[in-house]
Amino acid sequence: MKLCRIATVPFVFVYHLRSQILATVEEGHEVYLVSSAGPALETMAQEKGVRVHPLSIHRSISLWNDLKSLWKLCHYFRKMKFDVVHSITQKAGLLTAVAGFLTRVPIRFHTFTGQPWMYKRGLLRWVSKRCDWFIVKLNTRCYTDSVSQRDYLVRQAIASKKDIKVLGPGSLAGVDLDRFDCAKWQSSCEEIRRELHIPNHASIINFTGRLNLEKGIQELIEAFENLTREQEDFFLLLIGPFEINREPIPFELMERIQKNPRIRILGDSPQPEKFFAISDVLCLPSYREGFGIVVLEAAAMGLPAIGTRVVGLVDSIVDGKTGILVPPKDSEALYRALQSMFNDNELRKKMGQNAKHRAKSFSSSYINGMVLKEYGRYSS
Repeated sequence: MKLCRIATVPFVFVYHLRSQILATVEEGHEVYLVSSAGPALETMAQEKGVRVHPLSIHRSISLWNDLKSLWKLCHYFRKMKFDVVHSITQKAGLLTAVAGFLTRVPIRFHTFTGQPWMYKRGLLRWVSKRCDWFIVKLNTRCYTDSVSQRDYLVRQAIASKKDIKVLGPGSLAGVDLDRFDCAKWQSSCEEIRRELHIPNHASIINFTGRLNLEKGIQELIEAFENLTREQEDFFLLLIGPFEINREPIPFELMERIQKNPRIRILGDSPQPEKFFAISDVLCLPSYREGFGIVVLEAAAMGLPAIGTRVVGLVDSIVDGKTGILVPPKDSEALYRALQSMFNDNELRKKMGQNAKHRAKSFSSSYINGMVLKEYGRYSS
């Protein structure tokens, strides 16, 4: 089978889909990757059996550039004669759906990982919703990475339940349980803390993800500042890239983050598990998520999570069992959740144990196997 995976930006391939792509190659399929150029695409080109094709895809709406990308994608699909095309992210999904339909690619898949229009208003929301509707209509089969996201798309009349499917318990490619294993880092924890100038007795809150307002950074900083007014033995790790094109962090808030002596800005890390190993709780107060795989990666290492009661996170966090859910955009509720988590060490440890046990149901080998079965079912 000749298969092409398409994404708007290449980091998706490295950080989310790498194990699934390699599993597809191991099954004997020809695998091609298409996305905008970047170091992550070059990294994937080094993998045995993986071929890459850089093609500029703008994340924001740009009619002229989008039409050029569509023409180039149609030309590429005609030339390569793929059996299957499988897209992820909205812009890549729309372009792939149209190009695949026009060039008569036999099998066309798309996986939804969140709705950028969820909190938008007016014409922009309507246009963005119609893009998702077209993606569903033009593809052979669509998937979501969480049950709550599928139900949301059905409620919003984007798709019917028969049009859209969740594989197993959900998630995009599951969790690599061998990689996210706290036992591998036990001997390094004191050294990691020393490198970060964090005392061994201090409690650590971990945020891993894109750093922008949409991820709830404003509420997280406000809650953390309230927490440290009462007790000094708390530190916050911010792990991930700062986004400058989508809901960027305002200057005043950035200044507060940089001046706070108890916040460590660590940037994008190829080894987030290193920092999970020294952390006590994951905090992800997002306004929207597709699933929130970082929750399960942290859970595999025994971390409970505090998140928001939004689509996606209600699937990755079991409220009261593997973590705590709070309303979105509510820094006071987030502060109270952090308080309760750290005021009861036994509860926090119990939630961490529950989270670690639940993460086993989302192993990458299991989820990837289900994706491969879908490929086989439609191509046979």
